[in-house]
Amino acid sequence: MKKEVLKEPIFTEKIVEIIQTAQSSDEIREKLTDYHDNDIAQSFELLSQEERKLLYSALGIKWMAEIIPYVDDIDQYIEEIGMDQLANMINEMDADDAVDLWEELDESIKDKLRPRINHETKTDIRLINLYDDDEIGSLMTTNYICIKQNLTIRQAMHELVRQAGENDNIITIYAVDDQGCFCGAIDLKDLIIARETVELSTLISYAYPYLLDHQKISDSIEKIKNYAEDSLPVLDKDKKIIGIITAQDVIEAVDDELGEDYAKLAGLSAEEDLNETTKESVKKRLPWLIILLFLGMGVSTVVGTFEGVVAVLPIVICFQSLILDMAGNVGTQSLAVTIRVLMDENLNSKDKLLLIFKEMRVGFCNGALLGILALICLGGYIALFKGYSFGTAFLISGCVGISLLVAIIISSLVGTLVPMFFNKLKIDPAVASGPLITTINDLVAVITYYGLAWALLIQIMKIV
Repeated sequence: MKKEVLKEPIFTEKIVEIIQTAQSSDEIREKLTDYHDNDIAQSFELLSQEERKLLYSALGIKWMAEIIPYVDDIDQYIEEIGMDQLANMINEMDADDAVDLWEELDESIKDKLRPRINHETKTDIRLINLYDDDEIGSLMTTNYICIKQNLTIRQAMHELVRQAGENDNIITIYAVDDQGCFCGAIDLKDLIIARETVELSTLISYAYPYLLDHQKISDSIEKIKNYAEDSLPVLDKDKKIIGIITAQDVIEAVDDELGEDYAKLAGLSAEEDLNETTKESVKKRLPWLIILLFLGMGVSTVVGTFEGVVAVLPIVICFQSLILDMAGNVGTQSLAVTIRVLMDENLNSKDKLLLIFKEMRVGFCNGALLGILALICLGGYIALFKGYSFGTAFLISGCVGISLLVAIIISSLVGTLVPMFFNKLKIDPAVASGPLITTINDLVAVITYYGLAWALLIQIMKIV
């Protein structure tokens, strides 16, 4: 019978329909084999408690262990799953999935589960928890195939079949020497088609890339991307393989890294989530806000020194926010571009210099166009609605236009040089956050605008 190809939006509805109409557990299992574990997990919230219990029973522990990592909020289902079943599921999970789930559970639930978790799973969880969240070891899984390099082809195949019962990451097989040290990797396809008379060593890629367990994730992402392998081995200081990083782990690492960088650009010390307490959120946001408060005071003090300009020519204050906003926006754009470029570990001094000049050229072109636009539009506005003569109006709008040009060029430069400075000091350039750049550019824009207004309009043109 030809099976229907479903559109993604109705996957969960079809799964619910199968569970509600199936005549037996065997029928549920058979029909759900066509669906991804993630889709089955997303259907939980559309099912009643009795229907979910039927599903747990029909799918069994091993299949549920594959589904549970995709469930968004496991807490609401723990009671109906039961402690014994949940513990058995955790025992069947990959080590990294077990660690992720364990971190989501309340301490009271963990206390009930600990006696039910087997020794091997506890060992894997402890191993991964030894590493800080920003280290490669915290992302690895112990689900991999490892064989000795001195085996025959027949022995290697037998070992592969034996280990595949417990580990399903079999595309790449890792080889170790007699001391257990990593020496290379074998592609599954090469092992399958190899003749028995072939030496196993001829199949091993001895220059296969690897990662060290204490390496920073942020420093390793580029290397992982460049090799584009399904998985990479993770070694300890003795070059012994203790786990692997899979393609899925890489995607999660990149997503987490982008999230952290985005948080830093917003002036946060780390990402926030919906479950955080008010105290935790305040703790993350407050340090930068205190720094920015004092920088803002500095900007206000500078504005205060130009009280004479505002007193003589009050209209100039109308366009202050325009200059500040444009300078801040341009600086943030340059910051984003620079941080992205600095992710390239092969960037040299010449490349950085080219980036600086490029951002200045872009700033000059944008500033010139925006300055001309401001000259024309604001000149007409001041003359028609503020009662100034056309000559005076266009002198004032010309000052705004020149200030825009200068402020945008300087803001582009600041937005490029500040993250480079942080990078030179071996500090994450994302720490040069958007609010910090904006505040610095506010200071630059205020001095530029009021300085030019005082020099050009009051001192030279004698406009009063």
